[in-house]
Amino acid sequence: MRLRRFGIAAAVVALTAVAAPARAGDATPPPGVVTVDVVTVNGSGCPQGTADVAAASDNTAFTVTYSNYLAQAGGGSGGTEFRKNCQLGLRIHVPQGFTYAIARADYRGFAHLQRGAYGQERANYYFQGNAQTARSTHQFSGPHSDSWQASDWTAYADLVWAPCGEDRNLNVNTELRVYTGTSSPQALSFMSMDSTDGSVSTVYHFEWKRCPAAS
Repeated sequence: MRLRRFGIAAAVVALTAVAAPARAGDATPPPGVVTVDVVTVNGSGCPQGTADVAAASDNTAFTVTYSNYLAQAGGGSGGTEFRKNCQLGLRIHVPQGFTYAIARADYRGFAHLQRGAYGQERANYYFQGNAQTARSTHQFSGPHSDSWQASDWTAYADLVWAPCGEDRNLNVNTELRVYTGTSSPQALSFMSMDSTDGSVSTVYHFEWKRCPAAS
């Protein structure tokens, strides 16, 4: 039986403190319209029709909202329920003459973890045809029954930019895992990254720069 989380409207609590690295050469978001289209979607954490993507109106970011993304362990949950993942292939259309990188990603959800249990959020993203970036992992330990948040920052010098003048899919991979650890196997623990009302979203922040002028 899949138990829904409770208290999702509670204020998000940052469990992992991350300092922002120094930025260099930040560009103002370009004028015009930025659109994000879902090309492919795979994974147990995002069955068809349960992941929505939208670009921010000010071109600073895009959001992914899930409605069926929950991993759980203990309490009679199935043997494969401890791990859920989602792989999205996104086509991002940007105004001519600009390119972008992902400078920061903010992940949010709700966790109910028994004492001795723990959960993990893992993520990476990369452009089609490029090597995968290192996968980040954030761990949360019980007892905990509240919102969770984790952020990944990329230093400016390490940003990976979309090739100018080319259409390359941005592949976004996320994963949730929950382990009973030393908690009772009969006690349910779960961790979600979903929202039934759209109030909880994963946010990917753009960094912008101008493409070199054509010779």
